[in-house]
Amino acid sequence: MPIPTPARLVVLVSGSGTNLQALLDATADPAYGARVVAVGADREDIEGLRRAERAGVPTFVRRVGHFTTREHWDQALADTVAAFEPDLVVSAGFMKLVGEPFLARFGGRFVNTHPALLPAFPGTNGAGDALEYGVKVAGATLFVVDSGVDTGPILAQTVVPVEDDDTVETLHERIKVAERQMLVDAVGRMAREGFTITDRKVRFGQ
Repeated sequence: MPIPTPARLVVLVSGSGTNLQALLDATADPAYGARVVAVGADREDIEGLRRAERAGVPTFVRRVGHFTTREHWDQALADTVAAFEPDLVVSAGFMKLVGEPFLARFGGRFVNTHPALLPAFPGTNGAGDALEYGVKVAGATLFVVDSGVDTGPILAQTVVPVEDDDTVETLHERIKVAERQMLVDAVGRMAREGFTITDRKVRFGQ
């Protein structure tokens, strides 16, 4: 999939926005090949929105509770994101699953991170599940979102060793640091080189 340069990124957040900040810092360099054109959230008064505002990036909020159905929320989110004409949509700690109306608009261009080495340990407790299972390495995955839960084609993965004295908190914190670098590196490559998906295999370049 060829992407115009600089690629237009819309980033979705639900919390502190550390992954968003990493992208904002990276896109400050024109050589990165992308810029953040909007930041959206599913709640007000979060640090992620404040990070965007400090960077001069437009923001919007679409709360599920403000709509009569989840599908109406999904359609409204899709319409708002589409208004910024993104080349890529990045979920950076966005804690809501999107539905078919959103995926119909941005399928193949919507990416998300997960704090585990998929397909192992999907769901909301990737680091904890990995630690409980007793694995020797954990990590993070960047994938193209599809209609499943953490099931889309894998763009990139990064490995983090599990230490004998790790807790869920210490392991998750180290995963988040590696995850941020993986996200910045992979989104930059997608923007500069484009990518293709064939039989679930993602390849960078045209």
